[in-house]
Amino acid sequence: MYVWIWRHLPGPVAAKLGQTLVLLLLVTALLLFVIFPWIEPHLPINQVTVPNK
Repeated sequence: MYVWIWRHLPGPVAAKLGQTLVLLLLVTALLLFVIFPWIEPHLPINQVTVPNK
């Protein structure tokens, strides 16, 4: 997959590195600000019960 992306990016190596960095930042921002907040209420992490003793 990464090789496919690298081959399809235009320009010399320096431009490809810059474009790869931008793509990485965009994917990270999408995950942090859209995907994770949307899925967080559906995760069972908040359903914690402690038994009474």
